[in-house]
Amino acid sequence: MIDFTQTTIQNIVIHHIGCRAEAEQLRFSKGELQLNDDEMVVDVLKQYFFKPFKTEAYFNFHHEEGLEQNLMFGLVDTIFNSPASFYDNSIAIANHLYEQSNHPKIKGGEFYMVLFNNCVVDGEIVDALGIFKSENKDTFLKVMLRDNNFELGAQEGINIKRLDKGCLIFNTEKNLGYKICSVDNINKGNEAHFWKDDFLGLKPREDNYYFTNNYLQMCKGFVDEVFNEENEVERPDQVDLLNRSMEYFGKHAAFDEREFEKEVIRQPEVVDAFQDYKTFFESEKNMPLQDSFDISKDAVKSEKKHFKSVLKLDKNFHVYVHGKRQYLEKGFDSQRGLKFYKLYFEYEE
Repeated sequence: MIDFTQTTIQNIVIHHIGCRAEAEQLRFSKGELQLNDDEMVVDVLKQYFFKPFKTEAYFNFHHEEGLEQNLMFGLVDTIFNSPASFYDNSIAIANHLYEQSNHPKIKGGEFYMVLFNNCVVDGEIVDALGIFKSENKDTFLKVMLRDNNFELGAQEGINIKRLDKGCLIFNTEKNLGYKICSVDNINKGNEAHFWKDDFLGLKPREDNYYFTNNYLQMCKGFVDEVFNEENEVERPDQVDLLNRSMEYFGKHAAFDEREFEKEVIRQPEVVDAFQDYKTFFESEKNMPLQDSFDISKDAVKSEKKHFKSVLKLDKNFHVYVHGKRQYLEKGFDSQRGLKFYKLYFEYEE
């Protein structure tokens, strides 16, 4: 959890990074931005920079040949050790971002780098380095009073309620590659990898959020790829297993695999198939799975939207199933030549 209510801005600089695909250049500010204790501007900036970071999904700097080979790790480490190098390193970081912006869908935009004091992350008070990029502009109406008449004008600017890209690097856990959170609200396809992978060089931080998220993804994959209609498992049984999985993670504070298999998987032959798929998943996805861990409710909330508890019947009906599998019966009407579902219930609203 991040608390920035007492956070102050020590240094801030703004540069412009052009669209590399269109051969636009970088434009650097001559120096740092001076806020002059303007509390309103500072409050707006803090809301703009911090509000998008809503989850407990953290990352670390990473490099396959060793952490010291990660360029961003070295630059950030220099800034934390010597804040006087802030401006010079902002230019180096902006250049690095520009060099990695190779995909044609990556737009140009403003680059912000901010050194924060007194951030609270998971109860620890630390400094943090923020790196942000805004690519999209909105048009705003401006109402002006002139000669006792109101006039309207249009002005292009940045919507402070929508940060396009950003990361917060907290000055803690240096030996692991610092504690980092990252967002990219613009790019969703292959171009999305450039911010987290190519520019920053991040890997997920191995914590309870990560372990919870991985296990839920594995459960979803098991239903999609193994516990499915190709293996003579009807769709209501698939939905029922997804519901029981999510119910387990929702009501327990800690995960225990044997308990999970007993409460959720239940059938011995399905447990065996589940364990086989778990081994495949760890190898194929390169995601470590733990037998026990404290469940992250934030990860459960994030993954819940992917657990679809709906039966889609042709284009006519959607049946949402939230439990009570025994109240749902499937059959075939030979006269109509159509399949059907029979639903049992006690009352309707």
